[in-house]
Amino acid sequence: MLNLTCIRLGKKKVDHLAVPVAEDADMYTLPELSSLIDKARATGEFQGEKGQQVVLYDLLDGKVKRCLFLGLGPVDKIDPETLRRAAGRAVKASMTAKTPDAILAVPSKSLAFDHQTAITAMAEGAYLANHVFIRYKDKPKNDRVKKISLLVPTGAANSAKARVSEVETICGNTLRARDWGNTPANDKPPEVLAGLFQKAAQAAGLKTSVWNENRLAHQKFGALLAVSAGSHHPPRLVEMIYTPQRADKTIVLVGKGVTFDTGGISIKPAKGMAAMKADMAGAAAVAGTMLAVTRLKPGHRIIGITPLVENMPSGTAVRPGDIITSYSGKTIEVGNTDAEGRLILADAMAYAEKKYKPDLMIDLATLTGACVVALGEKIAGVFSRDKDLTDAILTAAGATHERCWPMPMPEDYKALMKSDYADISNNASSPYGGAVTAAVFLAEFVDKTRWAHIDIAGPGFLGKGNDYCGPGATGFGVRLLCALLSGL
Repeated sequence: MLNLTCIRLGKKKVDHLAVPVAEDADMYTLPELSSLIDKARATGEFQGEKGQQVVLYDLLDGKVKRCLFLGLGPVDKIDPETLRRAAGRAVKASMTAKTPDAILAVPSKSLAFDHQTAITAMAEGAYLANHVFIRYKDKPKNDRVKKISLLVPTGAANSAKARVSEVETICGNTLRARDWGNTPANDKPPEVLAGLFQKAAQAAGLKTSVWNENRLAHQKFGALLAVSAGSHHPPRLVEMIYTPQRADKTIVLVGKGVTFDTGGISIKPAKGMAAMKADMAGAAAVAGTMLAVTRLKPGHRIIGITPLVENMPSGTAVRPGDIITSYSGKTIEVGNTDAEGRLILADAMAYAEKKYKPDLMIDLATLTGACVVALGEKIAGVFSRDKDLTDAILTAAGATHERCWPMPMPEDYKALMKSDYADISNNASSPYGGAVTAAVFLAEFVDKTRWAHIDIAGPGFLGKGNDYCGPGATGFGVRLLCALLSGL
């Protein structure tokens, strides 16, 4: 779907060409592109200002049928995310125009970053935008563009081929995570989603195992089983293992997988509950990352663990006030059945640490609405007492624009999780700082392993789409984790 081209414009017919334009600089070494930009400016309707767009037809003696010019603003304000978004807009315009092919010109000079970074950013934006979730549509309005080509100067294509292939691997699995997130809960209860993960993982060459409710009970995953008790759909836990020949370290990724979260007996309000089909976004991101890892081939042993449950109210559901025994042996008083994600993560992380003794562990979870209150819908919260690991996550976030922000984990907040009857409560005694107290709770189930918790409650699901992601599940975390793993 995605390739590089060095064609001479005017020599071959082009159905749809998109050209990003700076308002105060020429960003191209190809004279044909500079000539086309001059024609766009001559209309008087377009000067390359940020957000401006204009379409011209039948250019270069009719060889370019349709040309979309995208204003990026001042050249010194252009960063990789600017190009990512421009590429996304260009592909969406091509989808709307129903053109089967699209060529996107990649700026090759005047930028504050190198050409390879520009190619990567535009490849990412184009690939991620070329996606629609139409599984349940009888007559979808738009379909994907069949072929997207990035126009680069002669000589640049060969050096960028490997990077574009990597983009296809990572972004392709980001889209797979989106599709899993957008699938309605009736079509992905825990046992079904586990099967989807297992099938994809085995096809990719990962060693995979799926734990059923009997094995979970035998291994005493008491917290996970408590969350699933109200549903007639049994829980599952999926393990996916990638092992290179000479692994230099072991890394565990844990993803929260609540296939639908009603809140249980502490039931949620009706408004917004439909989005709870994506409360397994952390699990989808971990599964997507594991699939990408098989082709990226890092030198680390990487284990992906996804505990999968459905949180429902019923006569068999766990109740507020119940005391459960977790995998670690610690007892937990259930103060709120809607604080369920931390329960299944607690069991999964305690198990992972005991079995694999990893060098580091990272969990991803749509864990708290409080994190959305703190950081909004576009930024994830990073909780860790390991500064080097936090810095590595923030570096990966900067490279991918899957934005993260470091959050505090003060020791004295542990007192807010005190229970009079059990070792700990899953619900804080204060209504404030919920994202922090959730992370402090999780920390009690990690002993000595370097660990970070990433709360993706905001960016994991969008009510309104953006330039390279439609509304709904975003696949947030796949690109972030892949960038992180490559830098460790």
